[in-house]
Amino acid sequence: MLTLPLTAGLGLAVLLTSFLSGLFSMAGGMVLMGILLTMLPVTSAMLLHGITQMTSNGWRAWLWRRHVVWGIVAQYFLGGAGAVAVFALVRYVPDNAVSLIVLGLSPYMAMAVPAHWSPNVTRRGHSVVAGVVCMGVQLIAGISGPLLDVFFVKSGLPRQSIVATKAIVQVFGHLFKAVYFGSLVAGSASESVEILATLLCIGMAVLGTNLSRRMLDSMTDAQFRTWSQRLVVLTGSVYLSRGVFLLIAQ
Repeated sequence: MLTLPLTAGLGLAVLLTSFLSGLFSMAGGMVLMGILLTMLPVTSAMLLHGITQMTSNGWRAWLWRRHVVWGIVAQYFLGGAGAVAVFALVRYVPDNAVSLIVLGLSPYMAMAVPAHWSPNVTRRGHSVVAGVVCMGVQLIAGISGPLLDVFFVKSGLPRQSIVATKAIVQVFGHLFKAVYFGSLVAGSASESVEILATLLCIGMAVLGTNLSRRMLDSMTDAQFRTWSQRLVVLTGSVYLSRGVFLLIAQ
């Protein structure tokens, strides 16, 4: 059970990370996932993160709805649904250390993709591949923003279209994740997600997203890409170190 100070701290964390997500469409979710994994069991953390990020991304998508590229969204949905179907068959649940390690490795996985491969969501079939790969990583680490960003880097889309389209596909990704881990939490007597904490996270997610809109408008495309890369690499390094420490300590 979360105490009042922990619940307040969680609300503040969601506010700040939703603000980051509103600016960079990925860094905030990565930070929040790491925080939740230190406070809750993996399945509960995944469920609460899914609900919070669904709200944050859904509201961001609504604010930038005119810039969504719907063809990309449809293909991503097909790929993501296939990945979830495979996980549902085996009902896999990672432990805390594995989730943190994969979470920490995700930006390095993205940087390791050879430049000549040039994945691009505007090309036929690439969005389906993005759905399969990113959804698989998301069900293990809770987020897939850094990997998803690889598919958008070469797209030539303006930052508003990148933020809007990634927001929509992330809504589907977090919905799939919430349903998958929600079914596991529902079948466990030892794990639950408190209603008060969930409602607080939803409210803070909307507020943080609203606060970020003006700053995103004032940024250049170059600033957007540079700062998003720096944030996810720094955050990934911290989580990778913690995950390795937990794995060694087991």
